[in-house]
Amino acid sequence: MITHHFSDNLYAKETQFPKGTQIIQHKHKYDHLSILAKGKVKVVVDDEVFDIEAPHCFNIKADKHHGVLALEDCVWYCIHATNETDINNIDEVLIKE
Repeated sequence: MITHHFSDNLYAKETQFPKGTQIIQHKHKYDHLSILAKGKVKVVVDDEVFDIEAPHCFNIKADKHHGVLALEDCVWYCIHATNETDINNIDEVLIKE
């Protein structure tokens, strides 16, 4: 389940997903914060793989391929600086092809 949160020039994408879910690798145009609020995940950033347990906040640099595998049921937030508030356009603005 995805919930979108907006504030002044900030966007938080809240994703709730069950154990075993894999978020495919992608990369963003800009650095952004990722916050694991609940659960445990395996994170891949380019060729680096590491486990994270909530609560945990870290920075993902621009142009870094990253993905997540849920080792437990999770709540994950990606925090982006943007003034885009249309949920139909947000991925187009933030995700790099």
